[in-house]
Amino acid sequence: MALNYIWIAFFLIAATVAAVRLLVFGDVDVFPAIMDSTFANAKTAFEISIGLTGVLSLWMGIMKIGERGGVVDALARWLSPLFRRLFPEIPAGHPVFGNIFMNISANMLGLDNAATPLGLKAMEGLQQLNTQKERASNAMIMFLVLNTSGLTIIPVSILTYRAQMGAAQPTDVFIPILLATMASTVVGVAITGLVQRINLWNKPILITLGCLCLLVAGIGWAAQTLDRDTMNVGSTVVANVLLLGIIVAFIVAGMRRRVNVYDAFIEGAKGGFDTAIRIIPYLVAVLVAIGVFRASGAMDWLTGILGKMIQFIGGNAAIADALPTALMKPLSGSGARGMMVECMQTFGPDSFAGRLSSIFQGATDTTFYILAVYFGSVGVKNTRHAVTCGLLADLAGIIAGIFICNLFFG
Repeated sequence: MALNYIWIAFFLIAATVAAVRLLVFGDVDVFPAIMDSTFANAKTAFEISIGLTGVLSLWMGIMKIGERGGVVDALARWLSPLFRRLFPEIPAGHPVFGNIFMNISANMLGLDNAATPLGLKAMEGLQQLNTQKERASNAMIMFLVLNTSGLTIIPVSILTYRAQMGAAQPTDVFIPILLATMASTVVGVAITGLVQRINLWNKPILITLGCLCLLVAGIGWAAQTLDRDTMNVGSTVVANVLLLGIIVAFIVAGMRRRVNVYDAFIEGAKGGFDTAIRIIPYLVAVLVAIGVFRASGAMDWLTGILGKMIQFIGGNAAIADALPTALMKPLSGSGARGMMVECMQTFGPDSFAGRLSSIFQGATDTTFYILAVYFGSVGVKNTRHAVTCGLLADLAGIIAGIFICNLFFG
């Protein structure tokens, strides 16, 4: 139960660092800051959960129409040759394959508001197949790693932040982000497959990887050919057109099967509120632990130590300036985003550190948040090797990001 020990470690490390700051450096503000962070993050966790209610209800309603209309089953049959290799314990053609595909597609397009509800729907299906309800199944862990590795082909938000910060060419990190996030995903899947003894060296997976590489190459070509505004507007339009197209396609499919789409939507949407309520305790636990760790100064000390180690071995000193974004990303998406913006403000968006922090932000996803929300939604307490595999995927993204940033901008 790795998440349990990590949760305890956050508090013990935070308490130790805070005690040192008080007793050695006389910092009397550290404990009030920790307590303020505790209550603030508990409130934030509740607000996030309640804020998800509307989106959860919307997409669970849409997915119910898709199930009744046969779209999810059709997707499951189409994807079965590939997904049976990644998820061998799921029966061929099972509808959960369709839910997994919808979630991964939303993540790749950067559609966070759609990805989370679709992911929770997929977890619900995986839990129905799980024989030990409080213990994560292999399929759940593989699905979680695919999410935490953060494969995104359209990092619109990062490019927008760079434009707002005055970058000369905000899209210059586009290809490095694609390469770093692909490295994170490939390594995460490979490690999880190794742990679960899955043979990943087979035709469907290799064909999918080849197609993904071609897609990345095509997007990279477009990023180099099109100007910044055209690229940003085009990617946003494509993502939202696809999203609306999914909704319309599901409704049309339901009508063709003579489904009462309104009643189906209402039936599915009712589960949105229950799901949002279920994840509150898990989200409070994770966000409070992260907040305590950060408020104690442990994060600052950790980045400082790592920065000195990088300089000692002769690495680029600017890497240390971007490290807070990399270290915060698995813990908090908003925290990492704030550190990325702060890095660009301090060193400039076109500096090595500014670009590297942007690559870190796009290379992986919020591992602990995703674990808390997804496992919490179905009541899984024993996460097995999910945390380890997720963090190793994050590490691969960080290492790849440093190497690629040096290659492009060093």
